[in-house]
Amino acid sequence: MVRTALAFDGLDVVYNTAAGKIPAVDGLSLHVPQGTFLSILGPSGCGKSTLIKVAAGLLPPSRGEVSVAGSRVTAPHPDVGIVFQQPTLLPWRTVEDNILVPVRARGGNRDEARARARELIALVKLSGFERNYPHELSGGMQQRVAIARALMHDPPVLVMDEPFAALDALTREQMMLELQRLWSVARKTVLFVTHSIQEAVFLSDRVVVLSPRPARITTDIEIALPRPRTLTTMMEPAFATACDALRQELYRSQPA
Repeated sequence: MVRTALAFDGLDVVYNTAAGKIPAVDGLSLHVPQGTFLSILGPSGCGKSTLIKVAAGLLPPSRGEVSVAGSRVTAPHPDVGIVFQQPTLLPWRTVEDNILVPVRARGGNRDEARARARELIALVKLSGFERNYPHELSGGMQQRVAIARALMHDPPVLVMDEPFAALDALTREQMMLELQRLWSVARKTVLFVTHSIQEAVFLSDRVVVLSPRPARITTDIEIALPRPRTLTTMMEPAFATACDALRQELYRSQPA
């Protein structure tokens, strides 16, 4: 029996602003089985990033709850790694030292941590760049460092908030292939927010579409394309069919 790695149950999120209360998520329930790669699509401002913050323990829900492997999330959770849209690397630290930042924050054996950091540097194909600084790396390389940093404590759940949005089209495709490879090796449960239909179909086992704010799930589609997927996969009829189904659902969810 496959365990649920990440669960949202009856989730409401309301922001209190100077202009009044703004509902961001309304009654959302979603269970993500262990090892699943699940993407979230939806219009801008619908609450996708809010879900990422709640899952990571960075934002408390107004009602309902989030749990990781049955443990309720009430604060930043050690079993959840997070990757933001921007790499948010410390410019004065090297690649290796940026990856080690979580260890310095939480404590731990330095020698073991440095060995783990070297393993992750090899995993994201940055061997030889350990002593480089962020400004010496391309955007795609910086995001690889951010992914390695999120994996430093080997969390079973990885949440990613549009991690490739700032990259050019070619680098974005390369990072899609790279993330698929990393997922196939580590088999993390991934919650991946994106605006790209093609990106969602290429990477995912399932894709959830959200309504305009406040976010509700309008559809949950399984992506049955065989793995590993290549750039040629994006030219196959089944890929186009899945993209079209999601595109129609996104248009359907828009207000008239």
